[in-house]
Amino acid sequence: MFDTHHNQAAAPVPLWSLLIAMLDEVDFGMLLLVDTSRVLHANYAARAELDAEHPLQLLGDQLRVRHAKDVVMLRRALDDAAARGHRRLLAVGDADNATTMAIVPVGRPACGARGATLVMFGKRRMCQDLSLHWFASAHQLTPAEAEVLRGLCDGEPPRAIAQRQHVAISTVRSQISAIRSKTRSSNIRALVRQVALLPPLVSALRSSIAGACPPKT
Repeated sequence: MFDTHHNQAAAPVPLWSLLIAMLDEVDFGMLLLVDTSRVLHANYAARAELDAEHPLQLLGDQLRVRHAKDVVMLRRALDDAAARGHRRLLAVGDADNATTMAIVPVGRPACGARGATLVMFGKRRMCQDLSLHWFASAHQLTPAEAEVLRGLCDGEPPRAIAQRQHVAISTVRSQISAIRSKTRSSNIRALVRQVALLPPLVSALRSSIAGACPPKT
């Protein structure tokens, strides 16, 4: 007798599902738009970032801006991308809560047609939390050293880190020296650059956001 269970070929996974899953693993907010402002898909990072304070709003499947001053600028950038294939770097929001994003045309639309547009959010911080955690773990940094590294990545000088950690400045300098030795970094700038260039990965421990707001298909 033949074991039909082993002879059956596994059903292929749809490419669209794989692409959605791939986008959800990147810790940059990304929106795929059609018809200029209709959101076809928002990845996990975008759904997590578009909170009540964000300069961009997702109302149903429509992308909107919170501030009236940004309406014309965003509409023009999206229209130029969809109709003429123009790329643009755009900043929206006010001084206290601004965000920068790239407006990128996707594919080549037929003559007279409008193509899709990718909106990519800027980084929320120079060194992403998960990347920093993995970097610290890979180089066997102590929890105190990892916290010092976080401060350096956030642009804090050693004295400010010492004050925040309630330790002597000499302690922080010793920790920086240990971090540089473990990571083979020639200086603080090279150290921060190592972390900043790590892949932007999303944690496998997803919050309820993923379940509450499924990808649009």
